[in-house]
Amino acid sequence: MSTPAIPTLTLNNGVTLPALGFGVFQSAPEETEAAVSAALEVGYRHIDTAAAYGNEREVGRAIAASGLPRSELFIETKVWISDYGREETLHAFDKSATKLGVDQIDLLILHQPLPSAWIATLAAYEALEQLLADGRVRAIGVSNFMPAHITELLEVASVVPAVNQIEMHPYFQQRGLLELDDSLGILNQAWSPIGGITFYRDGVGGSVLDDPTILSIADAHGVSPAQAMLRWHLQEGRSAIPKSVTPSRIAENFAVTGFDLSASELAQIDALDTGVRRGPEPDAITLETFGRPIPEA
Repeated sequence: MSTPAIPTLTLNNGVTLPALGFGVFQSAPEETEAAVSAALEVGYRHIDTAAAYGNEREVGRAIAASGLPRSELFIETKVWISDYGREETLHAFDKSATKLGVDQIDLLILHQPLPSAWIATLAAYEALEQLLADGRVRAIGVSNFMPAHITELLEVASVVPAVNQIEMHPYFQQRGLLELDDSLGILNQAWSPIGGITFYRDGVGGSVLDDPTILSIADAHGVSPAQAMLRWHLQEGRSAIPKSVTPSRIAENFAVTGFDLSASELAQIDALDTGVRRGPEPDAITLETFGRPIPEA
């Protein structure tokens, strides 16, 4: 009996993507190619990277070496704040596409809101709209945009973002933001979907992987805590982007389709929300503190 396929989700412009993607955040360039190759081998067809990760070139090499048809892959990357502005963002596309070895990017998103340079942020999104109109990208979106950022963007944007990639895991669920995105037809996509991103802050509590509720639910289904959390995301209709450079974990995180969590189990995980962000505050991102040049291709 074959394993059920990873579900697909349909974006607000009709483009579809596998709900489960493979992420390379914090993957060292020298580890990235092998990790992406392992992910493609076990069945991932959605790869998420970013200009600021410094590993787009290695992602592209793994994709090229896989021999998979381009039409079978969904490639997502992000424009860093240092490249905001209309012409700057158009050039950022060229840099990313060249490093990735593709002519068209499936989903291109703004990596952060930049309230201290909001005009440049809006100009960057205008560039995404132009790239979409020109067919150089298939869908556009944002990342780490909070309700106020989305509201202000939609006052001037002509295209509603297809995706908002946000920190979202059992200990930080941003339910108000999820509801706003849902109401606008914006797909919520979880980065740090199993709560592993803790390096920005001290004293934010233990690992979600050790949570007694998660452990109990995982044990009941004979799966790992990570698998239980990824199943929670998928059953609640989100896209999730787990990352790993360990082949066994890469395979484990992909094996999340042979079981279903009950309504009670979903509710138990929903109840774990602490409201404490583990990544950076979106409004704290500035060019002064986080800006850095993105190398040419």
